[in-house]
Formats: sequence, C-alpha cells, structure tokens
Amino acid sequence: MKEEKHLENKGLLLVFTGNGKGKTTAALGQAFRALGHGMRVAVVQFIKGSWKYGELEAAKRFSDLLDFHVMGRGFTWKSDDLTKDIAKAREAWQFTCELLQQNRHQLVILDELTYLVTYKMISEEELLAGLARRSKEMHVVVTGRNASPGLINAADLVTEMREIKHPYASGIKARQGIEF
Repeated sequence: MKEEKHLENKGLLLVFTGNGKGKTTAALGQAFRALGHGMRVAVVQFIKGSWKYGELEAAKRFSDLLDFHVMGRGFTWKSDDLTKDIAKAREAWQFTCELLQQNRHQLVILDELTYLVTYKMISEEELLAGLARRSKEMHVVVTGRNASPGLINAADLVTEMREIKHPYASGIKARQGIEF
C-alpha cells in the first residue's frame, strides 16, 4: 500500500521524440490538459526564437497559470553564429535547472531540449542530473528528435513520432495555425 501511494504522486517524465511532426503539438496538448485541471505549467523553448508562434498568443490567455519562456535564437541549422547559440542554450539550461528546483509548477515542458545533447551544448549527464533534481511530484515533458539513450531509459513514457507523409514534400510551405 505504501509503495502504491508513492507511485500515485510520482511526477512523470514524458519524452516525445522522432522525425515526425507533432512533438511540440503533443506537449502543448499536455499543457492544455493540465491547465484544464488548474495545474501551473511552464514551457521553456530552447531553439525557437523571435518568430511569432500561435502558441505564444494562446499562452497570454492563461497568464495566471502558464509561464512561457522562448529562450533560443532560432533554428540552429540556420545559425549565423553557433557560439552565440551554444551560449544561449547553456543559459536556457541553467534557467531551466533553477525553474525545476523552484517547484512552482506541476508540469514543465522542455521543448526541443534533446537538441542540446545532440549538438553537444550540454552533456547527457548534465541533462539527467538536472531532471533528477526536480521535485518528485513534478511532471516534465521533453521534446525533440534523437532523444538520447539515457533520457529514454529515465523516462516513464516515450512516444516516437514517425513521419509517413508531410505536405512540405509536395512543396506546401508551413501554414499558420498548423506548423506555427
């Protein structure tokens, strides 16, 4: 019975990974669900920069329960200065570690965090140690391609998005309200 009670309050680590579209969308759906239950939610976006996203406009409507932090300089593969991207990513990771330890939120979404490990901006060990220091009741969602083996092992749930068909392959560009 004691073990059951412990697991009942255990914060879950969810990972949405893979090459298909929908990782951030799934994470934001999770945020919307949590907000519907009155939970405090924080979103930290590691790569996205100053582009205008629909989710940022929606976040303003939940300002009493939702903290939204866009911390990147834009897509790393389009970078004009990778040194600045790395510094910004490390700064965002430090901010995230502090956020996780503050224990103000029941759900924290770390959007595109996997890229920090993939591009060696932080080590897998740093990532896992930072996540391990969160409150035992806090839920965390991590998104991004190529989730590391250690992250997958540490997770309670891993979903892989697999691209089967994408409109871009037919020459259809990103659409407002669908991709951003």
